[in-house]
Amino acid sequence: MEYFEPMTAVAIATSSQIAADAGALIAEAGGNAVDAAIAALLVSTVTEPGIVALGGGSFVTVWPPDGRPATIDGYAEMPGRGLPADRFGEGVEVYLEYGGGLTTIVGHGSMATPGTLAALELASKRYGGLPWRVLFEPAGEHAREGFPLSQASYNYLIHSHELIYGWQQPSFAALHDVDGELLQVGEIVRIEHLADCLLAIAEEGAAIFYKGEIGKMIAEDSLENGGILTRDDLVSFEPIARASLNVPLGEWHLATNPPPAIGGAVLSVMLRLMGERRERDWTAAGIDHLIQVQRAVFEYRFGQLDLSEDLERDVGRLLEESTLDELRRRLSSPSTVHTSTVDSSGLACSISSSTGYGAGVMPPGTGLWMNNFLGELELNRRGYHAWPPGVRLPSNMAPSVARRADGAALAIGSPGADRITTALSQVLVNFLDHALPLPEAVAHPRLHVEYPGGEGEGGGGGGGGGGGRPRVAYERGLPVGELDIDQRRFDDLSMFFGGVSAALWDPRGGFTVASDPRRQGGNAIR
Repeated sequence: MEYFEPMTAVAIATSSQIAADAGALIAEAGGNAVDAAIAALLVSTVTEPGIVALGGGSFVTVWPPDGRPATIDGYAEMPGRGLPADRFGEGVEVYLEYGGGLTTIVGHGSMATPGTLAALELASKRYGGLPWRVLFEPAGEHAREGFPLSQASYNYLIHSHELIYGWQQPSFAALHDVDGELLQVGEIVRIEHLADCLLAIAEEGAAIFYKGEIGKMIAEDSLENGGILTRDDLVSFEPIARASLNVPLGEWHLATNPPPAIGGAVLSVMLRLMGERRERDWTAAGIDHLIQVQRAVFEYRFGQLDLSEDLERDVGRLLEESTLDELRRRLSSPSTVHTSTVDSSGLACSISSSTGYGAGVMPPGTGLWMNNFLGELELNRRGYHAWPPGVRLPSNMAPSVARRADGAALAIGSPGADRITTALSQVLVNFLDHALPLPEAVAHPRLHVEYPGGEGEGGGGGGGGGGGRPRVAYERGLPVGELDIDQRRFDDLSMFFGGVSAALWDPRGGFTVASDPRRQGGNAIR
């Protein structure tokens, strides 16, 4: 690895220790918070099969110490440019005994145009300090040498390795031994062609994935097998840098994912409504208010957003004061991986990335798994393949950065489908309102209002929905049992409630990092 003079110290909180170590290595080589976050995310896409991959979508929120926050939209688009109508609609529906059970669509027809690499490259160019190729070195090494199968990946693959990853030979071979058995936790995963593919992207940039030989292999495999992802879709994809949503939270301002994504707006409204009843602890009354906030916001989302003809317009309306007044009136009546980094200059970066439940597709010669975003039925309630080609798909992801006037910076985010917004809102209330130390705020028990029939983003299990009688899922330690509402209790902390990663730089206290005990995350400070 090339080494440059370190300018800042960096803190990393992410989904695994192997990814955190990669971010630390980049920091030691002179990288800043954005460099470290990209390197950690790249390692996650290699070493967490089934959970995330480079053939997915990502959002990157960055807040420079001397500038305004921005969110780079590298989420997926609806493909199918130039194809006749009779090509649309192919896919394989599967039912997984995962997260309480879920139905999703996989195969080549479920693949949307991926945007992760385009978003990471734009973030590197705008905010990074190290060359693009250097950021790939940790991921490239793991791809060459192989890596141990993680517990988190195994927990998902025991449900999906046959139905999703068992029908295509390259995909099957990467995850099974010579006897056809799923690899066990700690056994070494070796993925043919992956190291060469990463090296090509490191040397030639994301263009080789979208406009070059890798893109050609992806598109040809798609069209030969009933998919609708074309060369034109890949060539046309562009990351979009948008002004982040800015939400005042007492002494802090939170920057999060703007429309047309759903997650940032939902998180913002939950926090604004929660902030109108400030308490120092989760009393029964406070828990009841939290439940009513979640119900009001989710019901607005299910009724207005999930079937919207103009998602950007209607997400924007959710943030308007008139809608907040409507939600306040309702309160009076009875759902990836994430990396957070900050550095000692105050630069903060938050990246959320998903591949859905996975299409099970590894285009021959690439070593890259593809997403099944079109098959995530809970995020495509308009119908399978219903979006026009080129439209950005809806997303629950809400990578966020908060800043205080004295220079303190907090990067935070979570996987977990509809539980992304409920997990983040509760952690932020714990940290900002209840004054819990950051690790305790992340580890504190959580709840989530469930609706029948809902799941969410990415290797993660159920959550939202739309319609039917709601029930409160909660972890032991919250006074939910005192309330007259349908409920189910988790006796232990559970990945169902997300996997928050948070990194804090405070000029008065230095670095603090916190990875969710619900998942075997990783932290590093360099």
